[in-house]
Amino acid sequence: MRFPEGFLWGTATSAYQIEGAWNEDGKGPSIWDTFSHTPGRILNGDTGDIACDHYHRYREDVAIMKRLHLGAYRFSISWPRVLPAGKGAVNPAGLDFYDRLVDELCRQSILPVVTLFHWDLPQALEDDGGWANRETAKWFAHFAAIVARKLGDRVGLWITLNEPLAFVLAGYIFGIHAPGKQDPQVALQVSHHLNLGHANAVRALRETVRGARVGITHVSMPVYPASEREADLLAARRADGFVNRWFWEPSLTGRYPQEVWDELGPFAPRLEAGDEEALAAPIDFFGHNSYTRMVMRDEPSIPIVRAAQVRQEGRPHTDMDWEVYPQHLFDALTRLHRDYGPIDIYITENGAAYRDEVQDGRVHDEQRRLYLEAHLREAARAIAAGVPLRGYFCWSLLDNFEWNFGYSKRFGLVYVDYPTQTRIIKDSGLFFAEVATNHGLLADKQP
Repeated sequence: MRFPEGFLWGTATSAYQIEGAWNEDGKGPSIWDTFSHTPGRILNGDTGDIACDHYHRYREDVAIMKRLHLGAYRFSISWPRVLPAGKGAVNPAGLDFYDRLVDELCRQSILPVVTLFHWDLPQALEDDGGWANRETAKWFAHFAAIVARKLGDRVGLWITLNEPLAFVLAGYIFGIHAPGKQDPQVALQVSHHLNLGHANAVRALRETVRGARVGITHVSMPVYPASEREADLLAARRADGFVNRWFWEPSLTGRYPQEVWDELGPFAPRLEAGDEEALAAPIDFFGHNSYTRMVMRDEPSIPIVRAAQVRQEGRPHTDMDWEVYPQHLFDALTRLHRDYGPIDIYITENGAAYRDEVQDGRVHDEQRRLYLEAHLREAARAIAAGVPLRGYFCWSLLDNFEWNFGYSKRFGLVYVDYPTQTRIIKDSGLFFAEVATNHGLLADKQP
């Protein structure tokens, strides 16, 4: 089962989850530094202060990527490492770190894929209102242009935002991620400002880098009804509107879905004159983060969405308690292509957390290998169905700081022993290296 010529095989990480060096070389604090240092916010009191120490060990990590035969590496830029105050004076040492990283990737013939915002907003901007302040959308474009001027001659793909849904839901409704707020009205306004920031950054990147290929990454969560009852079918449609279409469509169509807007009523964000025109910034590709599905039933007591998720008992689940349902990937990819046209798609994250252990110097993570194999088969099936899927990035290269779960969840193809920072390529990593080497799954491994 071979993938098309030019298909990218890569892994993905984010700055706060792996870099460490949280206050070194002029870096300013981010909202995640503040959040993780607040007692009771993170499991076991963990922080990203050291994480995987990638800031100091990036050459070792790029060498591991080469051993895995990766053709691309998706990483994020720490905004406060480059602009400690979020705007104003650039921190040369912070920008130089990413310059060295990109050079090292290029030396190893690994394509750099840059995400500009993976949730670590400068605390200085948060103090001025953060993403609830529409000025942040302007400063984001300023940041994008600075990074593009430094790295634009070598970066293959630019991603503006990572998972606006997760950032808004966890950070502004449930309060379990930074900045730790619980205000649906603010959350919806933040979602609009993120969209403005994305559109502003798209324009800044195109103005700065000739021929820049620019996109956005969304977590795409296929929604299925719990039954064929009309109430459950409508609940699934409402849930899909809020978790998918509300976030997808501004960057894909330049407008918000009207039926979701109507459902929001007084919670709908405030728009200013010209905002709808500003959203219309065409992108070159759609980044699809894919982990599991949602099964929804009607639940009138839940505000706005009036739907509740139904856990699929008796089905396999990962250590995150996410159902393993590989078909969701095929369903999401074909739906995106059917409903939004021939835009290129990259799977920018796909992976699973399991309870890994080192035995005789090895990590035999067969569950993760099976998870990846099953999802790669669904990706290949989508390509065969006509989906313009151009690449697959496994989450994640390294075990890392998993947000409010601290270091208790392991997603990596590479095991990290945090006290010693020793790296061990897991069996799933060896499997993924084989896939990348052979440009697909070997025929004799097929069932």
